[in-house]
Amino acid sequence: MCSRWGSPIEESSQGQDGDIVIGGLFPLHYRTPDLDIDFVKPPHYNPCTGLQIEPLMSMYAMEFALEEINSNPSLLPGVRLSYRILDSCGRHPWALLGALSLVGGDSSTCNSMAVLPSSHSVPVIIDGDASRSAMILSRTLAPFFIPMISYLASCPCLSDRLQYPNFFRTIPSNIYQAKAMARLAIRFNWSWIGAVFADHEYGRLASQVFQEEIRESGVCVEFSEFLRRETIKEDAIRVATTIQHSTARVILIFCWYTDVEELFLQLAKINVTDRQFLASEAWSTSSDLLHNVALTKVASGVLGVAIRSAGIPGFEQFLRRLHPSDRPGDFFLREFWEKEFGCSLSTTQSKATPLSRSDSSTKTNISTASHANRFPLAASIPLCSGRETLEGVQNSFTDTSHLRAAYNAYLAVYAAAHGLHSLLLCPDDGSSPTDNSSTCSPPYNITPKLLEHLNKVNFTTPHGERFFFEGADIPAVYDLVNWKTTPDGSLDIFTIGRLVGSYIHLNESAIQWSTGSTQVPISVCSESCPPGTRRANRKGEPVCCFDCIPCADGEVSNETGSLQCKRCPIEFWSNPGHTACIPCKVDFLSFNETMGIVLTTAAVSGAAVTTAVFVVFLHHRHTPVVRANNSELSFLLLLSLKLCFLCALVFIGRPSVWSCRLQQAAFGISFVLCVSCLQVKTIVVLAAFRSARPGGGGLMKWFGTSQQRGSVCFYTCIQVVICVIWLSLSPPTPHHDLGFQGSKVNLECAMSSVVGFAVVLGYIGFLACLCLLLAFLARKLPDNFNEAKFITFSMLIFCAVWVAFVPAYISSPGKYSVAVEIFAILASSYGLLLCIFAPKCFIILLRPERNTKKHLMARYKI
Repeated sequence: MCSRWGSPIEESSQGQDGDIVIGGLFPLHYRTPDLDIDFVKPPHYNPCTGLQIEPLMSMYAMEFALEEINSNPSLLPGVRLSYRILDSCGRHPWALLGALSLVGGDSSTCNSMAVLPSSHSVPVIIDGDASRSAMILSRTLAPFFIPMISYLASCPCLSDRLQYPNFFRTIPSNIYQAKAMARLAIRFNWSWIGAVFADHEYGRLASQVFQEEIRESGVCVEFSEFLRRETIKEDAIRVATTIQHSTARVILIFCWYTDVEELFLQLAKINVTDRQFLASEAWSTSSDLLHNVALTKVASGVLGVAIRSAGIPGFEQFLRRLHPSDRPGDFFLREFWEKEFGCSLSTTQSKATPLSRSDSSTKTNISTASHANRFPLAASIPLCSGRETLEGVQNSFTDTSHLRAAYNAYLAVYAAAHGLHSLLLCPDDGSSPTDNSSTCSPPYNITPKLLEHLNKVNFTTPHGERFFFEGADIPAVYDLVNWKTTPDGSLDIFTIGRLVGSYIHLNESAIQWSTGSTQVPISVCSESCPPGTRRANRKGEPVCCFDCIPCADGEVSNETGSLQCKRCPIEFWSNPGHTACIPCKVDFLSFNETMGIVLTTAAVSGAAVTTAVFVVFLHHRHTPVVRANNSELSFLLLLSLKLCFLCALVFIGRPSVWSCRLQQAAFGISFVLCVSCLQVKTIVVLAAFRSARPGGGGLMKWFGTSQQRGSVCFYTCIQVVICVIWLSLSPPTPHHDLGFQGSKVNLECAMSSVVGFAVVLGYIGFLACLCLLLAFLARKLPDNFNEAKFITFSMLIFCAVWVAFVPAYISSPGKYSVAVEIFAILASSYGLLLCIFAPKCFIILLRPERNTKKHLMARYKI
């Protein structure tokens, strides 16, 4: 007999007759025979092995949906839907051969034109293969306008309507779960993760989307490995070794569950059980992984994105009623039955009806041979009694509480049915149905227009769910699941959240992590920098690997993982831990600090010594030494020196408005009074000796006592006027000096007018220089009476101190500039006091025999 290439034998297909046949391709087995696909020997003569439960449930969900639709009088009335289902074995060539067989129509002819859709071909295919197969099938079937609805192909590339115009799916695009994985990593602060992807479109595009999503979020991928199904053994060993030596604690896996199972077996062999795995929907709900005892320690705590779960009322009863005796042509049920109950269903059992609708001995022989190939131990197990039933059996096949892929297949059938309903009852030309039929288009001529009607599908399922296509896709809805260890030590899947569009709803407290606790695992290349430090990236390493550098003085970081430190505001400074800005300590020359105490002691001591000298002079006011050269000026000089010592105290303490004004005025006036007294004294000395010469007798009348007082008052009043003008126009004010930013802010009296201060100092300097010049001219007068030389020394000291003061004052920061000014005041005051009054006190107290008029007149006769 001549048969079309790729037409499967009975054990690779099943179906029933009807008005419209819907095709189904399911990866019911995952182990293919050791036979290369070529065009010499058809692959279907050596069937696949390794029956998969989830695709089997999806297949029966398709049958159940068709039964519901056929019994629904409001959906496709007068039209009976049937099905033809083929096993693709999860292989691209086999899926393509199956699809061509479904759309080819009559399999008993070798007419090459029969590949075009005919009355026996299917108008739509429900596909359960992976994305690569879906791409191949879509491009192959597109020229025939045959739509395919996938319930598992999630590659984002399939959303392209230009390349895949006939493709639809009831599973969200893979792009949403890749983004969800990235958001979970960001949410749990996993900045250092490993990634394993399938080496095809499903994995590569997921890798691309994941990398784009984490690019600006601070998450780094330590390694990206790829698994090929053709070399899964070698790849699994390599990737397991990579995971073992990696520092990442969280591993993302985007692979098919059979590949993950091999990887986990390799990890279990090398005892890698401390990793937290993130699972894609392709394996997050795999019962094979979940119930594999050897993988319990490795797979504990898996957190994954799963196809949203839903229930189908009545589906569990449908599954439990299945029995091989009622379905003699269902070879997939037969295989599941023998595996579940551990018995053999012989083809010669009297209870069983014929296994095919054909009594051909050729087919029977083929079926028997194939059965022997698929079940090599069938002869060694007992025959089934016929009383076996799925009623009361609790396993993954009968558990319909959380249907995922099966529910997607169920929705795919309903989408196809509603598309057919729209096409058959709503013609494009708007005509009414014929009298003989309730449909407007004949069932055998629906393929070219079905695509258009599928694009417009919008209906409510029998369970109240709204369904519609957005191009090729449906709105993204996922479950977030967690693999928890149950009290008996096994693993079970728990739903702990849901992903709707781009929003994640997650119950974090319900998660059991790989550590067995509810504490979120840490997966970082470098620990987050604590407050008070900032991140410094390591050269040549990812941004997630960094060192923590303490913030500089005056900078803070009050957050964990700060990229940079922040400068404190003005008048604030960083605390010792550099975690907060605190008000700067106001710094000024106070009476409590050491320097303030020393200067205060020196000032008070100077004032006390000056007072003591004043008392000594007052007690000996009638002696020649005191009376010489106008004792009244000596007392006035002592008073001014005391004021000079005391004005230094005004500079110490917290500056205020009045203290800033008083200190400069007191300083300027006191020193002018002091220098004025010295200058008048010097002038009096010169005038006294000049008047003793011939012709100078009238000179002293100009320098009498009244003139001396008037001169002192005149010089002093000039300084008073200068100070009044200065303090009235632009007085010194308290000011926080931030020029030397630190933990302290200097509170000082700021010179609002430098000109005023310069004039005050300049006037003092002018009088001092004039006094020095006059004293220098009088230095050679008789020693016993002459105090001009003492005034010369005192003024030299005075001028030297104040000349050195200017640069020292300018270069000294903060309160040290105040200390310099006080030191200059005290040094010059002590210089005047010691140089002028120390010799006189020495004579008065220690050499009283020299305190006579005779002794003073001895060198020069007046």
